[in-house]
Amino acid sequence: MIIERLELLPFGTNCYIVADETSKEGMLIDPGCDAPAIRQKIEELGVSIRLIVLTHGHPDHIGALKEMKDFTGAAVAIHPDDAMYIESKQRGGFGFPSQEPVTPDRLLQDGDTVSAGSLSFRVIHTPGHTQGGICLYREGVVFTGDTLFRYSVGRYDMPGGDGRQELTSIVQKLMVLPDETIAYPGHGPATTIGDEKEGNPFLRQ
Repeated sequence: MIIERLELLPFGTNCYIVADETSKEGMLIDPGCDAPAIRQKIEELGVSIRLIVLTHGHPDHIGALKEMKDFTGAAVAIHPDDAMYIESKQRGGFGFPSQEPVTPDRLLQDGDTVSAGSLSFRVIHTPGHTQGGICLYREGVVFTGDTLFRYSVGRYDMPGGDGRQELTSIVQKLMVLPDETIAYPGHGPATTIGDEKEGNPFLRQ
């Protein structure tokens, strides 16, 4: 399995390219605000992006969505509770690029499956950071978006955020995964579920 992380400015957003090593078919997770950097890495890897998955709809995670959809021809998938973020025009500002509306091709629900070649990932709905936040899990790895960070959690003081709901999502849906599962977050370095069980101070409240 190919997992390539790009940390994109200006907000240090992690964009992931995930692909099947054999077929080179893949998916793009959270195309942040630097389309040229993402495009260059896709070309370097020689992968074909079939699906763009958004863990949630905040501007730093969708800044290059329209450009990457046009470049790859990939379908766009998001939870219905966050679809409004991409279906309306984003004006930009504060370092965010303007964003033309994009109609999602697929609305993801808890328990759905998304694929990159022969690789399949289960959608886990984890509301709290936003109401439509999702994580993507397959044995050994989970992409946690802005729900769970290394020794931290996503902020919940923005519209649609709910701190109690977020902690419930993390405890009931992520901390039940195997300890050795590598968690790839929307910002910052990777961690493991086991490390977060032991050391994340937000989970001790």
